[in-house]
Amino acid sequence: MGVEPAVSSTSDANEVAEVVRPRGRRPVGQDTRGVILEAARAEFAERGFAAASVRAVARRAGVDPALVRHYFADKGELYAAGLIPQGTDPGRLVDALVDAGLDGLGERVLRTVLGLWEVDGGERFRVVVGGMVGEAGAPGPGAQVLADFLGRRVFGRVAVRLGDPHGSLRMSLVASHVVGVLVARHVLRVAPLAGLSVDEVVALVGPTLQGYLTGDLAFPLRAGTGEEHYSPHEE
Repeated sequence: MGVEPAVSSTSDANEVAEVVRPRGRRPVGQDTRGVILEAARAEFAERGFAAASVRAVARRAGVDPALVRHYFADKGELYAAGLIPQGTDPGRLVDALVDAGLDGLGERVLRTVLGLWEVDGGERFRVVVGGMVGEAGAPGPGAQVLADFLGRRVFGRVAVRLGDPHGSLRMSLVASHVVGVLVARHVLRVAPLAGLSVDEVVALVGPTLQGYLTGDLAFPLRAGTGEEHYSPHEE
C-alpha cells in the first residue's frame, strides 16, 4: 500500500493558499484602484446604492475596507468614480466635438456618448439610473453623476462653445434626448431600439439632434429662456 502524499495535487495546494491568503494588499503590479472600482460597479448594480456598503465592496474586491477608503473618501465618491468612464477628459472631449464645426455635431455628440456609456453593455449607465432617486425622493447620487459629468462637463461646455444665445436650451434638448435613448436601450430595453447598432441609432437620431442644435426654434421664447444656465467648470 503506497503512502498518501500530504497534498494530493498542485491544484489542491493552490486552493489552500487561496483560502489562507490575507486580504488588504494585492500583488505588486495589479491595478488595485481598478479592481476596487470593478467590484463597486458590480456591487451597486446588484444591490443598489442604498443597500451597498464599502465593506461589501471590499469583500468583493478581496481587500480590506481601509484600503478602499485610502482611494475613496466615502461611498458616494466610490459610486461616482466607478461610473464615469475611466480616463475620460471632458475638456478634450468637447474640443473634439466642437472643433470639427457645427455640421454633423448632433451625430458626433450621440456617437461619443453612446461610445462612452455602452462600452460595457450599458452596465455603468444602469447603475447610474439605479441611483437616480435618494432618500425621501430627493435626487440621488446617480442624478448628481449625470448632472455633473454629462450636464456640466460635456453638454454645458458644448453649449458655451456654440456661441448661440439659446445654446443652453439647445443643449438641454440634446441632453434629454440622448439620456432618453440610453434609458430606452439599457434600462427599459425597448425593442427594437435596444437591439440596434450604434451606427443605426446615430443614423436615425442624429438628424433630430442636429435640428436641436442648428435648426430654428419654432415657437416664441419667453424672456430669459436663452440665458446660459449651465455652469461648466475647469478640471
